[in-house]
Amino acid sequence: MTQPTADTGMPAPGSSGASTAPAGPTAPVESTAPAGPAAPVDSTAPGGPTAPGRRISGAVWGALAIVYVVWGSTYLGIRVVVETMPPFLSAGARFIAAGLILAAIIAWRQGLPALKATRAQLASAALVGLLLLLGGNGLVVLAETAVPSGLAALLIAVVPAWVVVLRRVSGERPGLAAYGGVLLGLAGLAVLTVPGLSGDVRLWGVFTVIAATVMWSVGSFSSSRIPMPANPFAASAYEMVAGGIGCLLVGLGRGEQHGFVLSEVSGRSWTALAYLVVFGSLIAFTAYAWLLHSAPLSLVATYAYVNPVVAVLLGALVLGEQLTWPIALGGAVVVAGVFLIVSTERRR
Repeated sequence: MTQPTADTGMPAPGSSGASTAPAGPTAPVESTAPAGPAAPVDSTAPGGPTAPGRRISGAVWGALAIVYVVWGSTYLGIRVVVETMPPFLSAGARFIAAGLILAAIIAWRQGLPALKATRAQLASAALVGLLLLLGGNGLVVLAETAVPSGLAALLIAVVPAWVVVLRRVSGERPGLAAYGGVLLGLAGLAVLTVPGLSGDVRLWGVFTVIAATVMWSVGSFSSSRIPMPANPFAASAYEMVAGGIGCLLVGLGRGEQHGFVLSEVSGRSWTALAYLVVFGSLIAFTAYAWLLHSAPLSLVATYAYVNPVVAVLLGALVLGEQLTWPIALGGAVVVAGVFLIVSTERRR
């Protein structure tokens, strides 16, 4: 199982090895888990309590629909937020708010002892939060000031491929089919950079998203190999607060506060920010973590190739983003690579 995190527009991929938490409501790292999501590829994790051949319940399909649509829509939400809000300051406010709300819910439902953690565990949670939410999601928020939300989602979909590479570097042997998925993913990335090379989008934005996927992958991969708080929800809360503080500091360091007038923020940006906090970081986060315990992992992992499709469609329908042939072709290749990796892990 992966270490959870609130949806961030980039939901956390799984990694092999034991983990104590989810990027959803059990132990996914992510939220924000979520602004954007990559598939868990833990070959050792159980597929949930649902036995092979048993009918999937309506609750599972409902939770999966939430993860599909809400996490897929977070890219659109980010794009709307940065229309009138500074990227890192808005991301910092979002994650700190979500982390504090989650911590308050934990204290209310489970008591203050549920938030207990050692110094080493807090340090690990802070490190993972910085990698995922500052390095991963923060860079995505910055990049979406220059690239369409759909393109960002497709670039992020390659995260499972990076996780396979990290597993190989650590001495594991994911299998030939997984390597094939990595090659497909990298080929898709090459095609997706064409809009930047041709001048249709800003190239720095494309490379910023790619850098974000690497940071996210390292954070997700590391989360199962370092001491984390025993309570997965508490771990996610600490990650969000640490990542949010990191985003705020970077935003202040970049001078985003200069010229920023709170009264000039549009109503749609405020609405999008609230949506990301409540739906992206809390509701979808809870649905994903619950799925990790209640449904086969192979089914849960399908969000990795559904989210980008949802993001592209929403970007085109709501923001009028153009679906050019490099984006369509490159996206299809990336999704195919992710599908191959997820299918391979399921068989393993």
